[in-house]
Amino acid sequence: MNSFFLLVGSYFIGTHILSFFGISLPVVQVGGGLIVISTGWALLKQGNDDDQKGVKKKIQPKDPFHNAFYPLTLPLTVGPGSISVAITLGANAPHHQGFNLLSVLTPIVGSILLAASIFLCYGFADRLGRMLGATGMTVIMQLTSFLLVCIGVQILWNGASALLISLPLHMR
Repeated sequence: MNSFFLLVGSYFIGTHILSFFGISLPVVQVGGGLIVISTGWALLKQGNDDDQKGVKKKIQPKDPFHNAFYPLTLPLTVGPGSISVAITLGANAPHHQGFNLLSVLTPIVGSILLAASIFLCYGFADRLGRMLGATGMTVIMQLTSFLLVCIGVQILWNGASALLISLPLHMR
């Protein structure tokens, strides 16, 4: 639910918030790309702590929904990369034609599908982890971490390219 509302909110009101603070879309892309690269790099460099494998932490959660938004939803599931994409899509949506039901339903349906896939992935993660084993999980984590770094570089490049293109306009 948190992921759905965060994406839909980013799509519909993200550009208004950015314009209030005077932040351009390319700057959001550069910032989001840097954070995605940083997250992917940290996951990529995170080794298997063999010393910690036998240690079990005693956790007594007071509130089971305590971590539902942060850190689970915001930086991990729907992070700066997807928020910057949602804001960019919202900014590039056709607004000049007045109210268009299709332009409102499309991001909502897309966000519902994304939230459903997140729900399924989190719901079956333990079964998938047992099926793959420790080595399989390590391989998947390393591959997805590398892909996350690549996605971050692409988001960063899109923003940096737009900033570099607009540079001669500001130097006049």
